[in-house]
Amino acid sequence: MELNLGEVNEAVAAAVGDRECVVWGEKRFTWAEFAERSRRFANHLVGEGLGCHTERSELEGWESGQDHLALYLTNGNEYLEAMVGAYKARVAPFNVNYRYVAEELRYLLADARSTAIVYSGAFAQTLAEVRDDLPDLRVLIQVDDGSGAELLPGAVAYEDALAAASPERPAVEPSPDDLYILYTGGTTGMPKGVLWRQADIGVSALGLARDDGSEFESLDAVVEAATVGGMRFLPSPPFMHGAGHWIALRALHGGHTVVIQPNTATLDPDDVWSTVERERISFLLIVGDAFGQPLLDQLDRRRAEGRPYDLSSLAIILSGGAALSAPLKTRFLDHLPAVMVVDGVGSSEAGGQMSHVSTKDTGASTGTFTPAPGSVVLDDTMEKVLDAGHDGDGWLAKGGRIPLGYLGDERKSESTFPTVDGNRWSVPGDRARLRADGVIELLGRDSVTINSGGEKIFVEEVEAALRNHADVYDCVVCGRPSERWGSEVVAVVQLREGATPDPDALRATCEQHIARYKVPKAFVFQSAIVRSPAGKADYRWAKSVASGDEVASG
Repeated sequence: MELNLGEVNEAVAAAVGDRECVVWGEKRFTWAEFAERSRRFANHLVGEGLGCHTERSELEGWESGQDHLALYLTNGNEYLEAMVGAYKARVAPFNVNYRYVAEELRYLLADARSTAIVYSGAFAQTLAEVRDDLPDLRVLIQVDDGSGAELLPGAVAYEDALAAASPERPAVEPSPDDLYILYTGGTTGMPKGVLWRQADIGVSALGLARDDGSEFESLDAVVEAATVGGMRFLPSPPFMHGAGHWIALRALHGGHTVVIQPNTATLDPDDVWSTVERERISFLLIVGDAFGQPLLDQLDRRRAEGRPYDLSSLAIILSGGAALSAPLKTRFLDHLPAVMVVDGVGSSEAGGQMSHVSTKDTGASTGTFTPAPGSVVLDDTMEKVLDAGHDGDGWLAKGGRIPLGYLGDERKSESTFPTVDGNRWSVPGDRARLRADGVIELLGRDSVTINSGGEKIFVEEVEAALRNHADVYDCVVCGRPSERWGSEVVAVVQLREGATPDPDALRATCEQHIARYKVPKAFVFQSAIVRSPAGKADYRWAKSVASGDEVASG
């Protein structure tokens, strides 16, 4: 079944209109209210002349025939309303990292060929710095976020735009071919816009498939499943990160309720757990250890104080966008023995690829996953699909419903989405091994792999080993030039408060979990690890730190 995301939203809203759809602090919107607000936003865009100007059948995979809307926002109901509303107007929204400085913002908005932007008032000044360099950017919609920022010249206030627009469905015919655009994080290179057909991303990552991976046969079947929804989802990471809005959209497509914690400016562990308790959350999304550590520390504090949170409603904790280490999974299961802790592996270029579930009964582990339908391992030359139990490692790949390409980049599109044995695959860049039992071992991202003395070392494996030491609060591993090894492994480490740097002890812990040639040759101790707001490691920063002077060698 080929589905358009805006059409799905309308159909589900018609069936569960009185159910809560989005909750953010004191704001509570029913499905009927959310659908109307997103239609009003859509009609504002249509009234500005935005929409689809060239149909998909006339374009190459790396081309777009639609107007593009930048979502320059922190989490809130406006983010989801604007995203879904844009789909209803046949405008393609895309995510903007709100931590970008002016130069980065200028690059992104130009690369995305933005004709419209909806932005939080707090970001108005940065946008003003680059606006004159973006002649195609002509529709500005400013959200009142309490910052007191004045409207930029030519901009309209978000609520004024909605109030003046029609609540009826826009006079356009959305298509399953309409675009979903996701910009990569840019932590290992320049951000790239990944182009998906909405019909494909819906199945691959946004919940328009059953739990067993089979596709719904009709829109009516989607609606029927949504009517028995009713779970309450808390996607705690920023929506500008794929994992954040993927889970929000999955919740919406399933007829569930999306809850947003009141403090969206930073990760506030008490705010997150208090929201879980108050709103009876059943599904919590986090991003790896960067979220897991502070959340667990808060649970430990409240337990020590004798006043634990009531988290009895919580059934699933999903880590998306970054792996959650086994020691932290164990701690979560100690606090919440009835919860399933799930690692979800996916990427901007492949959607959902595989998952791993840890429970109190099974115990906690990391690094091995059950593949989703279409996930395979290709050989080094990307010329064949490897059989289960193959020797060595290969490229993790996904077939079936995958992206069209990268916006404006034919060469990169062809290299990331090769055709093998007559089938087109997405190969985002992860190395993996398919075991004889059908389980996939994820080795790590090729772009940050270290070649030391002829040996290939995956930084994620070294990071996981380091996290077994009780003094390690966070860490990032990278390579730096070495006369002896060509490149040597360096660990940038944030210790727990009060811990003393002890490279020998860290090295000894690593040797219990990985081969000696993978153990860091040096350690750099930092007061904090730099990560994106979504918890992603910044490997460019790590390499610059690793080349500095604050190194304890061994």
